[in-house]
Amino acid sequence: MASPNPPPAIPTSDPEAVQMGPIPESDTVTGTFSAVQKVKSNLVLRSTWSELNGAMGDLGTYIPIVLALTLARDLNLGTTLIFTGFYNIITGAIYGVPMPVQPMKSIAAVSLSDTAFGVPEIMASGILTGAVLLVLGITGLMQLVYKLIPLCVVRGIQLAQGLSFALTAVKYVRKVQDLPKSKSLANRHWFGFDGLVLAIVCVCFIVVVNGAGAQEDDDSQEKRNFDDLGNRVELGERKRSGKVRKFIFSLPSAFLVFVLGVVLAFVRRPGVVHEIKFGPSSIEVVKMSSHSWKQGFIKGTIPQLPLSILNSVIAVCKLSSDLFPGKDFSVTSLSVTVGLMNLVGGWFGAMPSCHGAGGLAGQYKFGGRSGGCVALLGAAKLVLGFVLGSSLAHFFNQFPVGILGVLLLFAGIELAMASRDMNTKEDSFVMLICTAVSLVGSSAALGFLCGMVIFGLLRLRNWTNGKQLFTIWKHESPEQV
Repeated sequence: MASPNPPPAIPTSDPEAVQMGPIPESDTVTGTFSAVQKVKSNLVLRSTWSELNGAMGDLGTYIPIVLALTLARDLNLGTTLIFTGFYNIITGAIYGVPMPVQPMKSIAAVSLSDTAFGVPEIMASGILTGAVLLVLGITGLMQLVYKLIPLCVVRGIQLAQGLSFALTAVKYVRKVQDLPKSKSLANRHWFGFDGLVLAIVCVCFIVVVNGAGAQEDDDSQEKRNFDDLGNRVELGERKRSGKVRKFIFSLPSAFLVFVLGVVLAFVRRPGVVHEIKFGPSSIEVVKMSSHSWKQGFIKGTIPQLPLSILNSVIAVCKLSSDLFPGKDFSVTSLSVTVGLMNLVGGWFGAMPSCHGAGGLAGQYKFGGRSGGCVALLGAAKLVLGFVLGSSLAHFFNQFPVGILGVLLLFAGIELAMASRDMNTKEDSFVMLICTAVSLVGSSAALGFLCGMVIFGLLRLRNWTNGKQLFTIWKHESPEQV
């Protein structure tokens, strides 16, 4: 007689332990593959020449500030190029748009105006600013700030920053500049390798190639040409004119203007070649005393924080949603990336950096559409930082400042035009007050404070006119937060 089936074995381990087993290897591989694919997609160049051209859109602010601090405060240019190059590549891979990496302007301004505010104080202020932004991002407080600030106030800050860039650009073009001292000298001559005529020609060239706004898609442009002219122009003539227009409008205007500046820098002073040394600058940990930390916080961090929160995080998030509707950004991620950049690079002498709405607008203006745009710029910075180091400052000191002014002018105008969506008189009123106070007072924080007060008073006035209480602070905000 066959023996009965043996009873099932009783498991000796905890049943929950089976459920808490390791994640299947296939899921891990799938997640890793998906992340790699996303990075590759973010770095794909939509158009090589357009993306290369867009990479030049941020140099009008980057070069003057970094060069001035290098010459006046002995900032390590090589280290700054290397770290900001890595920042560019990483942010391009994360966000998939031309997310800029710019020097913190308020800290730079304090350093250039105060001889006692040296490299240790600069680095301390950058590290402290980054730490605050990182905490605001991780705790979710930046989301709360983002929801409470109305769009009209943000547009006022953007308009003020854009006009400030444009006014500075005109000053660069009209006046001879002493960048290390941030001073304007005599009127610029009409002719010469850095004359007014050169700057005017560059402006006209960029206007002809880029027009007043973003370039349209080539296919839609050709289709419209066919619809408008198909019944009036011979097919062959239309094709020839279309090719000429397409060639002219596809020229990398900003890149060509920048290359012209590089050539003129060598022509102005050929001996600068002998001052350039090969090899990276030494990267050392910056020694910061308790006095440096104190001065850095009081003179650098406190005035920089409002500007970083408004222009580097909130305004960038708003502008990104305008320029790239298909991309979802959160103020949390932007705040965290700015914080990490400065907590890493600040200890080694890299200039405190942040994102900036002006840089994003400038790179978009000249054709930047993907993360590959800033990745190209980052790769160039890495090459220059490792190969030439701080000796590159001798070359940039000969670069025509008027050409930098031209690039900065278009970046500022593109940023200012973001405010054109203020359709009601009330929103325009708040925006213009915020802009006026920011420009006259030279303080984005002061303009922001006045804008918030005026906005609150207008909402209170509407409530007293019979509107419901919950609408007193109602304003549009993107849903991606």
